Amino acid sequence: MIADAIRSLGPWAWIVLGLALVGVELLAPGVFFIWLGLAALATGLLDAVLDLSWQASALLFAMLCVVAVLAGRALTRPRLQPDTTADFLNRRGQALVGRVFVLETPIKDGEGRIRVDDTSWRVTGADRFAGARVRVVRVEGATLVVDDP
Repeated sequence: MIADAIRSLGPWAWIVLGLALVGVELLAPGVFFIWLGLAALATGLLDAVLDLSWQASALLFAMLCVVAVLAGRALTRPRLQPDTTADFLNRRGQALVGRVFVLETPIKDGEGRIRVDDTSWRVTGADRFAGARVRVVRVEGATLVVDDP
């Protein structure tokens, strides 16, 4: 019964499917269904012009899906630019080297803490009292090595 209804629509079935897939793109995250929807719309238009059998139009749709997805990936793929955001996030401590901060907790037995904006960093260096000014000289993992300013 449903198959008969779809066959009676002819090329309009592909157009309706294409519009539905484009509509799904609005609800789904990412950019994927738009390419399938465009492939279905193109299949419907070619089916209307060439009067294809359902087997030929299904094969055409499959081929157009592959072409549309590959073309979409080529269009939406970031160009060959380095991702500076990921690099910055993985090396935040490097941006602190050379800066002077006030100790949040005293450095006892070589360990203490400083506050940088809303983040507390573990520091190592010579013992100092809380409130002393220190300069970051290098980063070792997630620990900042400090010295006199």
